[in-house]
Amino acid sequence: MTGNIVARRYAKALYALGVKDKDAEVLGKDLDGLAGMLDQSPELQKLFKNPSFNPEEKKAVLKEVAAKLGMAPMTANFLNLLADKGRLDATEDVQRVFVELLDEAQGVARGKLTTAVKLSEKRQADILKVLEEKIQKKLVMAYEVDPAILGGVVLKVGDKVLDGSLRAQMQTLKDQIKRGE
Repeated sequence: MTGNIVARRYAKALYALGVKDKDAEVLGKDLDGLAGMLDQSPELQKLFKNPSFNPEEKKAVLKEVAAKLGMAPMTANFLNLLADKGRLDATEDVQRVFVELLDEAQGVARGKLTTAVKLSEKRQADILKVLEEKIQKKLVMAYEVDPAILGGVVLKVGDKVLDGSLRAQMQTLKDQIKRGE
């Protein structure tokens, strides 16, 4: 819980600076790039989380990472601040909260649609259009295939989940039979 509070505070502060300087989207892209690099490099994650490395050693690595990713100076300075404060371990949480703040300001919602079989590009576009009309926001959708749902769809947008899968319907039927309904 404490990590979320810390991440939220740092993300809000960075977002406020980004909005003030009209660089919020650039900062978001930089943080996304760093999050991607952290996903691909467990060694970098370990370095960020390891207290035996001093802030100067971490900042030297950050300088190389920032150069490799072509980060804006504000993002690099922010990451150096996190290193100085011993909060680099919260980088991924800060990135996640920052994206939420940016999405909220831009009227964007993120979702995931899980189906039993792969949908065609046209079908994905049709579903996306209908959902955007329903929620009246731009929707960034991730598509996933999970044969275990048997059929139907499972839609998650924000914190709402609509489970219209055949597996869920069969489970409901099974529960009803057990109760004698």
